[in-house]
Amino acid sequence: MFKVKEKTIDLGDGRQIVLETGKLARQADGAVLLKMGKTMLLASVVAAKEAKEDTDFMPLSVEYKEKYASSGRIPGGFLKRESRPSDYEILISRLVDRALRPLFPADFHAETFVTINLISADTDIIPDAMAGLAASAALTISDVPFNGPISEVRVARINKQFVINPTATQLKEADIDLMVGATYDNILMVEGEMKEVSEAEMLEALRIAHETIKIHCKAQMDFAKEIGSPAKREYCHEVNDEELKKKVWDETYNKCYQAAKSSTADKHKRQDAFEAVIAEFLSQYTEEDAIDKVLVRKYYHDVLKEAARRLVLDEQTRLDGRKPDEIRPIVCEIDPLPATHGSALFTRGETQSLTTVTLGTKLDEKIIDDVLNQGSEKFTLHYNFPPFATGEAKPARGISRREIGHGNLAHRALKCVMPTDDENPYAIRVVSDILESNGSSSMATVCAATLALMDAGIQIRKPVSGIAMGLITDKDTKKYAILSDILGDEDHLGDMDFKVAGTRDGITATQMDIKVEGLSFEILSQALEQAKTGRIHILKIMNDCISEPRPELKPHAPRIEMLSIPKDMIGALIGPGGKVIQEIQRVTGATIIVEEIDGRGDVNVFGENKEIITAAVEWIKKIVTVPEVGQVYKGKVKTIVQFGAFVEILPNKDGLLHISEIDWKKVQKVEDILKVGDEIEVKLIEVDQKTGKLKLSRKALLPRPPKPEPENKKPEDQNK
Repeated sequence: MFKVKEKTIDLGDGRQIVLETGKLARQADGAVLLKMGKTMLLASVVAAKEAKEDTDFMPLSVEYKEKYASSGRIPGGFLKRESRPSDYEILISRLVDRALRPLFPADFHAETFVTINLISADTDIIPDAMAGLAASAALTISDVPFNGPISEVRVARINKQFVINPTATQLKEADIDLMVGATYDNILMVEGEMKEVSEAEMLEALRIAHETIKIHCKAQMDFAKEIGSPAKREYCHEVNDEELKKKVWDETYNKCYQAAKSSTADKHKRQDAFEAVIAEFLSQYTEEDAIDKVLVRKYYHDVLKEAARRLVLDEQTRLDGRKPDEIRPIVCEIDPLPATHGSALFTRGETQSLTTVTLGTKLDEKIIDDVLNQGSEKFTLHYNFPPFATGEAKPARGISRREIGHGNLAHRALKCVMPTDDENPYAIRVVSDILESNGSSSMATVCAATLALMDAGIQIRKPVSGIAMGLITDKDTKKYAILSDILGDEDHLGDMDFKVAGTRDGITATQMDIKVEGLSFEILSQALEQAKTGRIHILKIMNDCISEPRPELKPHAPRIEMLSIPKDMIGALIGPGGKVIQEIQRVTGATIIVEEIDGRGDVNVFGENKEIITAAVEWIKKIVTVPEVGQVYKGKVKTIVQFGAFVEILPNKDGLLHISEIDWKKVQKVEDILKVGDEIEVKLIEVDQKTGKLKLSRKALLPRPPKPEPENKKPEDQNK
């Protein structure tokens, strides 16, 4: 019934990846099961036979989904089923999409759906690094037009050695963690984080990753031949009019070039100038003329792209008048929002981020409940991009994949400079709201977040800045120009979007998308060095605004004090049914969180001011304090009995004050000296080693009266 075909890829270190087709998802245009150990990814691709009317782009949809059953888990929530994709699944979908999208033919506009499901999971094998390979294999053996294959791998440096697709355990020790997507010949996509590594070290990681990707690509090509995959389907999704195309070019190119050369930094004025050119061209036609305005604008877009690119290549001048390595004017401001725990406003040209920092308790940490990853995250960063940031008149509907991706990149850039958990007791939430955008808002977020964290008094190790690099190339002449701090138009019209974030001492995060073939390591190296220069330039401007974190938190910021108590005292602090800890919180107004970590009790006390924390901490210390013989305590009389009184010297710790220890003089009745509720000072004089009972003394703290003189003293003795 099944005609199963397999292809094995030997990774050279005892591990193997097996590609299988012919058994699962046979009605898809292409389907491949990728197996490595117990991990299995099922990738399928389906493309419509015809494009929808007036579609002039590639409507590609990539979905990566992890099934909870793959790791023997049941989803949380009320419905107990997989629902909307997690941030992690969205990020992996984006990684695969960015590597595949440039390789579809420019005139192929049929809706195409690529789905990758994790259906079996080994907890130590990270599946995200193999999702691109599975998707590409499904496309390669299908009849869907695709100029692949590609593959993606993770390259990590562990103990100074590079490892391809390391295990989850190994990755914890890495100082370089990069995902690289590429064809056999060219790198297409890079994303990852590093712990302040040099540009040369990053390039070496890319080289090693590409060597492995070549093996994956060769295996896919051989697999397609072995199974006799079908020829790529024929299609015709575009209507062209060569005569109209020539007319548009002839009548608009020079005018468009002059508009580009006018060098205005105002994006909207520049767009108006370009729009005036095409409006003038269209004005020669009347309503009776059979002119395809959609086709005209398509050809004019190509004119605009060529004019902007020639301006850079021939005259070293950009659309806003800058030179290739010039950075837009930057303005930094801290504390623009005085009621927040920390805030900053970072403006670079027409890109602006207003960023806030909020401090919380462990209860405010982000809960992670993915298929393979569970736990919590103390530091979170969110990125918001409302439509008004680019002057668009449309509603904001939820969080987009782009916002999740940009926020993740900024988070990775800052993660390695954040204080450790031992140094920082707070949950930290950073939110970047983009108020206007004309390129590189994610890197503006990195800069604004750094300023806001320092304004909040968070002791980050070093400030981090970010910059987006672009590239303009000419295949015919081999000329190229590397652009620093690119505009939105330069991203759209150019050949590369290369974001680099880092400290003065090294790179902490990067993201690169390449739209052309044949990008050499020489160009990449030059781009990285130019990015380093720009990064340091930005850091200097940020340093003029604030050079180091504030020594203390803002007066209105909440405080946390951390205590460590013996493990066997956790129960006493919590009390039966939580009675004790709830009472402390109710009376003091503090929030108290207790965890057992490494055989000790880790206690975090969170309060709005110092008075609240002091009261709660003193209460806790009394509970966990072990009474010491010889110490003096201020206690409260709890019970009076015939032979003495029971005095509470510490919370839930009573001792017996025997009637003989109340006073130096003989006490006939305890009630003559003490009453229930009296607060008295007592000294702990003994702890019974067997029972743990405490014996107290009040008289030990009172002056001892002098001994009475004998009544029968002789006169001569008195004269002595």
